[in-house]
Amino acid sequence: MPQGTPLQVPDDGLSTRARRNRPVLAVHTGDGKGKSTAAFGMALRAWNVGLSVAVFQFVKSAKWKVGEEAAFTRLGRLHDEHGVGGPVEWHKMGAGWSWSRKSGSEDDHAAVAAEGWAEISRRLTEQRHDFYVLDEFTYPLKWGWVDVDEVVGALLARPGHQHVVITGRAAPARLIEVADLVTEMVKVKHPMDAGRKGQRGIEW
Repeated sequence: MPQGTPLQVPDDGLSTRARRNRPVLAVHTGDGKGKSTAAFGMALRAWNVGLSVAVFQFVKSAKWKVGEEAAFTRLGRLHDEHGVGGPVEWHKMGAGWSWSRKSGSEDDHAAVAAEGWAEISRRLTEQRHDFYVLDEFTYPLKWGWVDVDEVVGALLARPGHQHVVITGRAAPARLIEVADLVTEMVKVKHPMDAGRKGQRGIEW
């Protein structure tokens, strides 16, 4: 797309401005690092122009503290107190689920994930936010905890101007098909492959 010129202009009857301002459904998937990081970068841009930002994390334990959460909490406070940027909400939708699967049964986690998606679906219908990050949402879809067709239907039918970014490995083919923007992070090298642990300021 040289100099911002699309390779093909669709015959959809829309003006360039109308086409530019359509809401975006983005998917960040693949085995490489940076899927959530890129989504939070987009959320930062959204906050800066005054959009209402809501983050929903599906896999992280409520006890897991990430740097982005702390930063966006401060940005939300900055908006509330001084009117700068947009409002921010941050929700952890999991019940302590982690890669080690130590807390709760699979049925418990499936139920919590389904409840989390039901809440997001309601908010989409109500147009509660302008910009949604559904962090690691591909995993409940992959595990069958949330129905892919139901999610796709709700995303395609969302009213107004609501952007949605979904992150996680192994995004379902149907989700990739309907998304406007799909980026696959490809792992070339990772410090953990050499036995190095995750570190503060890099992984969280």
